[in-house]
Amino acid sequence: MWAICKKEFRQFFSNLTGYITIILFLLLNGLFLFVFSSFNILDYGYATLENFFNLSPYILLLLIPAVTMRLFPDEWRAGTMEILFTRPLTTRQIVLGKYIASLLVVLIALLPTLTYLITINAMSADGTSLDLGGIIGSYIGLLFLCAAFTAIGICCSSFTGNPVVAFLLSAFFCFVLYSGFTALSKLVGTGVDYIVEMLGMEFHYRSLSKGVIDSRDVIYFLSITLFTLFITIQRIGRKK
Repeated sequence: MWAICKKEFRQFFSNLTGYITIILFLLLNGLFLFVFSSFNILDYGYATLENFFNLSPYILLLLIPAVTMRLFPDEWRAGTMEILFTRPLTTRQIVLGKYIASLLVVLIALLPTLTYLITINAMSADGTSLDLGGIIGSYIGLLFLCAAFTAIGICCSSFTGNPVVAFLLSAFFCFVLYSGFTALSKLVGTGVDYIVEMLGMEFHYRSLSKGVIDSRDVIYFLSITLFTLFITIQRIGRKK
């Protein structure tokens, strides 16, 4: 499994595609947070990263599918998947190796965003006005969101041999699971809307962003991640 993980990780950074994907993610965040007026932190008037955590899930909807879209389609097209099947590797090890490598790439893309925290803290009036509890909770929520999005992206890539189709499917399902239930909750009657909203990722992500780590939110994200990985393992297992 770790051999697969290292191979995928090195392969992602072996060409410009990997670097460009991460640079675009950071560039989009930087433009929205420090240039465009609608999300500009500098014009907000408060020492907070709320705009960053509101915006990041939607940028990750593009970043993570770009990372995962080639994982299985390229293997099928190059004929290397059959070689992997002949090695002493289980389907679970193949899938988890690719999953961990993809998740590491996404986490590396998130790492430079910690500079936003340092910058905003330095620009605050007294240097201590940041809500560190909320920021830590938001980052934890972002990590769980990345884990779930990555699992969905790998699952979608296992169902098609076309990387573009895998990208579109992954972006669609991530968007529906993140924002779809929140939008649907506004259309249903009172009393049911809360239950419908709880089915979506956005509800649990916002809950973690308050700085309180609720076991229900953690179980929700872990359930989606493990379930989609299970589907991927079953899908690849049938190809053997």
